[in-house]
Amino acid sequence: MENWKRAVVAGSVGTSAILFLKGRRPAGVLMAGVGLAVLASEYPEKFEQIREELPNYVDRGTEFLGLVSRVGTRLAKVAESRGREVWEELTSGV
Repeated sequence: MENWKRAVVAGSVGTSAILFLKGRRPAGVLMAGVGLAVLASEYPEKFEQIREELPNYVDRGTEFLGLVSRVGTRLAKVAESRGREVWEELTSGV
């Protein structure tokens, strides 16, 4: 990759991160898109491969988020029941 392309990618990623942190999401997405466009022009075969495998990535991500959601729900139930037990122990002695 040529130096100017590296500079554009690095600059757009850095600018995008700063814009996201400042809460300017549309501008951050635009700058991230500039960096991705430069990368796509340099490595078109890799981006084609990613585009073809994107449904698999989405399915895996959805499964992962479902798992995290179920774990969070179970942890909340455990915390709630333990909280009740602790409260009952504290109030029973009064």
